[in-house]
Amino acid sequence: QLQLVESGGGLVQPGGSLRLSCTASGFNLRYYVIGWFRQAPGEEREGVSCISSGAGSTYYTDSVKGRFTISRDNAKDTVYLQMNSLKPEDTAVYYCAAGIRTSMCSVGGMSHNMHYWGKGTLVTVSS
Repeated sequence: QLQLVESGGGLVQPGGSLRLSCTASGFNLRYYVIGWFRQAPGEEREGVSCISSGAGSTYYTDSVKGRFTISRDNAKDTVYLQMNSLKPEDTAVYYCAAGIRTSMCSVGGMSHNMHYWGKGTLVTVSS
């Protein structure tokens, strides 16, 4: 069974940091574009960041540029989202997703039509 699993969410104070991890069972992440998405209560799902399979291309939505960093460790078959200087508006359920086409992630944007999705991890930024 192909499955993505997110971890690393939790409660953090404004200005704090968290690192989310995305791992897979049933397939190797290294061959896929990986995207991080988030959905706050009452809001639409938002694409946050993505990374190409070779890590040559990354994308960040404007609201997280300079604060979030996406990376991948293909030896560990894990993709990370380092989130610094967190703000209350970053509060959401964060999902990782995998896509099979390289065109799904570029410096100009990311596709929402990923092929595999995790169940999400909750990030709460609050004092």
